[in-house]
Amino acid sequence: MKNQSFNTAILVDQTPTQAFDAINNVRGWWSEETKGDTDKLGAVFYYHYQDLHSCTFQITELVPGKKVVWHVLHNYFNFVKDQNEWIDTDVVFEITSKGDKTEIHFTHVGLESAHECYDICSNAWGTYVTQSLYDLITKGKGQPNPIEEVVKKAREMSAAL
Repeated sequence: MKNQSFNTAILVDQTPTQAFDAINNVRGWWSEETKGDTDKLGAVFYYHYQDLHSCTFQITELVPGKKVVWHVLHNYFNFVKDQNEWIDTDVVFEITSKGDKTEIHFTHVGLESAHECYDICSNAWGTYVTQSLYDLITKGKGQPNPIEEVVKKAREMSAAL
């Protein structure tokens, strides 16, 4: 059986423009620790989560209300041997109207089941897209990873109690 790239989809009542705007608000649904522009064609942005994962993306396609593509330039996981699994892959959001609803089809092109990170990464993408991005689009608030300084201070405060 041929390996297929990870994909998932969500259906929302909001417009394609609202979905597009939410996707580009990466800090609102994926991670507050993201640095750089996430809504400009050609822009490079950086994602970081603790000492587990960091990556660099370039926005290679940005079609308002229709499509967003991020190309992975660099990636690091602290839990896999092959650090190249994500490099030169593409994260694709395709937005289409389905009657009076909007469908967001997410594909991480190149993230395949044979990859060492597949189980963890597909589970994470699934959660971020089907829950956090969905909530940002439908409720105006997602559940992104918080900025590490906030997490660190909260841990220090709770340890002191």
